[in-house]
Amino acid sequence: MKKLILSLAVVAIALTSCKGEKKVETKEEVKVEEKVTNPISSFNVNVAESTVTWKGAHPVGEGHNGTVSIEKGVFNVENGTVKAGEFTLDMNTINCADLEGEKKAGLEGHLKAADFFDVAKFPSAKFVIASSEVKEGKLHITGNLTIKDVTKSITIPATLTEEGNDVTLKSETFGVDRTDFGVQYKSGKFFDNLKDKAINDIIEFSFDIKARK
Repeated sequence: MKKLILSLAVVAIALTSCKGEKKVETKEEVKVEEKVTNPISSFNVNVAESTVTWKGAHPVGEGHNGTVSIEKGVFNVENGTVKAGEFTLDMNTINCADLEGEKKAGLEGHLKAADFFDVAKFPSAKFVIASSEVKEGKLHITGNLTIKDVTKSITIPATLTEEGNDVTLKSETFGVDRTDFGVQYKSGKFFDNLKDKAINDIIEFSFDIKARK
């Protein structure tokens, strides 16, 4: 009886964890019709003031969260939409915010290792904007996300705030399936009998980008 109750509790926690995920659909790479050709007249990302956050979890438990730094970025804005743009993430800056000491160093080292993001071979990730549109008062940005040399298109819900020569581009939290980009470590899709050792396939991201013309 105790085993049954425990099993039901584990299932309930796992379902609760999955219910909160805001997964975006990954599709085949889309064609980028327009690119930023004149950075001087575009908005250049202030990398020191911009943030990209991530959160990963086990089916049972809270998981971990942290940040990764933007290496560079530039985009064009027209009539409240983002017409073109490209952002590069420095994967060597992956940081865990909720651990300290050896545990922090251990997790960060593993995320950078060959069986996860393999930053020695793939030091950068990239998002290239293909188009955006306003639907029901919200900006939806479609672009190509490249991680570990795998490129898929995703659509991200965001808001754009303009104040003179300054803009803020801020996303809602969105979930990306890491296995779509070749990160299969402890995924229940590819490995059997992981039980509570499994790691969720969905990694949640959000960004708050400050830029100036």
